[in-house]
Amino acid sequence: MGVKKIFSGVQPTGNLHLGNYIGAIKNFVDLQNENNDCIFCVVDLHAVTVKQDPKILKKNIRETAATFLACGINPKKSIIFNQSSVPAHSELSWYLSCVARMGWLNRMTQFKEKAGKDREKASVGLYIYPVLMAADILLYDATHVPVGEDQKQHLELARDISKKFNTDFEAPDFFKIPEPLIQKSFARIMSLKDGTKKMSKSDPSDLSRINLTDTDSEMVNKIKKAKTDTNLFPTDTYSLKSRPEIENLIGIYSSLKEKKIEDSLNDFKDQNFSFFKEELSDLIVEKISPISKEIKKIKEEKGYIDQVLRDGSDKANEISSKKIRDIKKKFGF
Repeated sequence: MGVKKIFSGVQPTGNLHLGNYIGAIKNFVDLQNENNDCIFCVVDLHAVTVKQDPKILKKNIRETAATFLACGINPKKSIIFNQSSVPAHSELSWYLSCVARMGWLNRMTQFKEKAGKDREKASVGLYIYPVLMAADILLYDATHVPVGEDQKQHLELARDISKKFNTDFEAPDFFKIPEPLIQKSFARIMSLKDGTKKMSKSDPSDLSRINLTDTDSEMVNKIKKAKTDTNLFPTDTYSLKSRPEIENLIGIYSSLKEKKIEDSLNDFKDQNFSFFKEELSDLIVEKISPISKEIKKIKEEKGYIDQVLRDGSDKANEISSKKIRDIKKKFGF
């Protein structure tokens, strides 16, 4: 298909973990290194759909950018910026809100999950943030968007909005119709304490996740304490379906080794979980420890992080301002 135009974003929640790395950022680096046109955004506007401490948010924006850089996203190859520094995102979100239909938003399952039972107290921003996500993507004529299963519905909304805009304004090719890039394997890394729940920063137990800023000893300790079971080490993928914690650990190992699950199972046949956990710990330390050290180093260079974000914002503003000018003409402004 040739060069893809990639857009993706990560919320600045602070303390990104192994699930974020395997499920998203590792894939970003691969897409960049395939010489695609890549834009990676710290989506801080999305973060404020729930109340934030301004000082912590500012810190988390820098930390997320530092994590991008430490993991291998290269500002000379990709555009890295924070969303709030490019006004076109907010402006386009309003225009698209006038195109999107209430019925489409009412079908968004993530709002129902995040708002819970007391939806009347949820912010309007939480309800309409899928429109902002559509603006993020359409603003840069992205052809492909890396998404997890939980974001696939939002990309469908972006596709619906782009099609309706193009039809309403009789401009068939004005907005690209973005395609999903769904990671087939290891897209969802689960909690080390409960294999039925996604690895998350919001989990009260720090033992449930490997943070990208953990020390070597913390990583080893967390894998040592990770939940397994009393059965023998599995020999086939079928038996993993009823053993979510084991499936998760083998998935982490396979992803970091870039191997098929079947090959990983074969590597450890006739071995016990103690041996497997030692090998997994060594592998995680080997892959994540350099990232952890680099994050800490880059975080101390606030001037460097800020410069990367400024440079990225300048590039993003240049691209997005042209699109906004064309959109305003369509509306008659």
